[in-house]
Amino acid sequence: MKNLKNKFKNGVILSSLLLIACTSNDAFFQYNTIAPEGWNKDSLCVFDIPISDENSTYNVYVNVRNRGEYPYQNLWLFLQKMSPDSVILNDSIELYLADQRGKWLGSGIGSVLEMPVLYQQNVKFPTKGKYQYKIGHGMRDTVLMGINDIGMRVEKVGSSR
Repeated sequence: MKNLKNKFKNGVILSSLLLIACTSNDAFFQYNTIAPEGWNKDSLCVFDIPISDENSTYNVYVNVRNRGEYPYQNLWLFLQKMSPDSVILNDSIELYLADQRGKWLGSGIGSVLEMPVLYQQNVKFPTKGKYQYKIGHGMRDTVLMGINDIGMRVEKVGSSR
């Protein structure tokens, strides 16, 4: 009987730890897969991000998954953000995927590397609703090879993980 109680207690502790570990402060997390034939300059990754709490502060990340055959050290991205009241803001960012010696900065297993980049820190979304982000590449290549996925993650600041 004592053995059964210990197993039950251990099961409850393990379940609690798993629940705590799986708790996330992500308000949004999504990837768009890029076609194996490459990322066309005219092709945009679109993210519809629902914001239900305009009083919270958020961090916004752009995540890039690239393969080893990506031919450059950096990646220019053009971003467009449209608010629920149709206000449009345009931005561009340069991400470094490799150091000066060509060593990839992202992490991963196998041939795909993931690089999360903090795009906006401690930002507030002034109104509730859907914020749409569109991301395109700003490289000189018409079709850019070596990019697997483009993702966005929005997390509430101050929530414990």
